[in-house]
Amino acid sequence: MTSDSTTSGSTISGSTTSGSTAPGSRRAIALRPRSTAALVLVSVAGLLAFGWPLLAGAGSRLGSGTDAPLVFALLLPLLMAVVLFEISEGGLDVKAIAMLGVLSAVGAALRPLGAGTAGLETVFFLLILGGRVFGPGFGFVLGATTLFASALVTGGVGPWLPYQMLGAAWVGLGAGLLPRMPRRWEVPLLCGYGALAGLLYGVALNFSFWPFSTGLGGDLSFVPGAGPAENLRRFLVFSLATSLWWDVGRALTNAVLVAATARPILATLRRAARRAAFDSEVTFTDAPATRHTLEG
Repeated sequence: MTSDSTTSGSTISGSTTSGSTAPGSRRAIALRPRSTAALVLVSVAGLLAFGWPLLAGAGSRLGSGTDAPLVFALLLPLLMAVVLFEISEGGLDVKAIAMLGVLSAVGAALRPLGAGTAGLETVFFLLILGGRVFGPGFGFVLGATTLFASALVTGGVGPWLPYQMLGAAWVGLGAGLLPRMPRRWEVPLLCGYGALAGLLYGVALNFSFWPFSTGLGGDLSFVPGAGPAENLRRFLVFSLATSLWWDVGRALTNAVLVAATARPILATLRRAARRAAFDSEVTFTDAPATRHTLEG
């Protein structure tokens, strides 16, 4: 007795697309035109949110110094939500979400160890290394989610949080946009970027509270309606007098932590990226039919 049965199925094959990331890097989050446009728009809005004291005219409501923090504190989370939605729609898969969750949790746990005392920030080096390996989109989201998770853990939720989230998101974004370098120059590049990012983050956060922290008089104070050059001079004096050493401390902390941890962490993250194969496109193809013959 002979019976023939034919079974058919499907096989899964993956193809890897090449990218422009650093050697061993994978773009865990693909930035498509819509998500890129949303990211640019929120960055422009963020620049306005930080720099409004230099732009507000004498007769504007923002120039009065009463409405601006509320307006931007409400506007920035909405814009950030739009960007995160667009990025997730464009290319955020389960593997990227898992990696994002792990690194955000680690960053949230690390941040209280420094707590910003004397400028010692223990979270930015991880944002820099994560952005470097997984790309600018991932770095942007990692910065925002890490600061948000840290605020929930430490009870640091307030009107300042959207500014901190956007500043950290820019740090991760910039790390992902750094050019490719030979391996022997990569760590010095990241150390230099970490120091610069630490300084610029401090300057940006100063802008978010400077108009409301020094009263109505003196050379450190914001003057509603004054020209941009005059208020910029006052801001620079304020920064030099109040936060310079904190910003220098943050810059040095970033550079030291990157120098100390870059090689093992980069190797670990790149190994994880290769195994996750973020760049692979999964396709389904029909398997060849298999014939089974039974004789009796």
